[in-house]
Amino acid sequence: MTPTASAPTLSAAPTDQPSTPPTAILGTYKRAPMLLTRGEGVRLFDDTGRAYLDFTSGIAVNALGYGDPGIARAIEQATVSGLIHTSNLFSTTPGEALAARLVDLSGFAQRVFFCNSGAEANEGAFKIARKWGRALGGPAKHEIIAVRGGFHGRLFATVAATDRPAYRLPFRPLVPGVHIVERDLGDLETALDRDTTCALIVEPIQGEGGVRVLEPALLQAMRRMTQERQIAFILDEIQCGLGRTGHLFAFERAGVQPDMVTLAKPLAGGLPMGAVLMTQPFADAMAAGDHGTTFGGGPFVASVALHVLDRLADPALLAHVRAVGAVMADGLAAIQARTGRVRAVRGTGLMWGVDVHEPAAAVIERARGLGLLILSAGEHTLRLLPPLVLSREDALAGLDTLEQAITTG
Repeated sequence: MTPTASAPTLSAAPTDQPSTPPTAILGTYKRAPMLLTRGEGVRLFDDTGRAYLDFTSGIAVNALGYGDPGIARAIEQATVSGLIHTSNLFSTTPGEALAARLVDLSGFAQRVFFCNSGAEANEGAFKIARKWGRALGGPAKHEIIAVRGGFHGRLFATVAATDRPAYRLPFRPLVPGVHIVERDLGDLETALDRDTTCALIVEPIQGEGGVRVLEPALLQAMRRMTQERQIAFILDEIQCGLGRTGHLFAFERAGVQPDMVTLAKPLAGGLPMGAVLMTQPFADAMAAGDHGTTFGGGPFVASVALHVLDRLADPALLAHVRAVGAVMADGLAAIQARTGRVRAVRGTGLMWGVDVHEPAAAVIERARGLGLLILSAGEHTLRLLPPLVLSREDALAGLDTLEQAITTG
């Protein structure tokens, strides 16, 4: 069902200041100076009771917002059997049903591997591609190609495929045999070698890389090149997939069919889950013991994910994302035209990047002070990833606040 509208006004800041608690957590994140205590719909609340309109979705995870009754019921029902965990030495009904549903909805896959995160999904896809490549062309066919601007995770192989120097440099030497090339067909023609390349991985929309939407013609050309050279074509839809573009899968926009797709973020409604969808030849390359996971696809998480997946695949919700996405597109274009402080706007559905002249961090801080939570995707790029249930009224309220944050610096 299409979500109902909620109040468009943002909460005024109370007198009390939100807490910045002392923490024993390792400081790998620069956390905002606030303590979140609850969520409702598309809003989060801190320990002073202040409401924030959330245009982050927990970095594209909370597609159905906060406090969703359906997810709450799915979690409750998932505990009835008493099977929270069984390990992957046994099959369970929720895991089998979720895999079958993903295969059916994908239109291309025959098998699914479950894991716990997006980085693990990409690492799994790399291992599958290398095993398949070795069977096809021997040990030489092992190289993995990624494209400039991509982000594929923070594990050793995925960080080697990630184009962010700050993420890579402290951890050299990186995994060998993983290379980054430009988003250019000429460079790809040179890099994609039939004898040595086993896989090309690409995000249809590069989230961390500035919300750069890869044109259908480019993705179609990549698909042709990989097919001609017997190279696995892996689409990383961890951030842009599962409804965020207004299509269940982002590859539907481009009219291409990959060999593998990696999913995670919204799949289990905030519970940790990733998945690799693949065609039969890649599944056939893997034997028992080639890869594994203790928790991946467990009955509790899979049961909740099955509910979430059915919700995200609802044509009414996808149509809603496209409609509110059009409101976002028009509103952001108007902000660019009015303010003179926006260099470019990119995106589709409910995934947008806004290039600003000043540091993005300054705009993010002002927006938070005004009751709007947004992200960055580079030093001068704002990233907007609201829940997919965002109403038109809340979209307009968020855009109004965003314009204030951009213009008051």
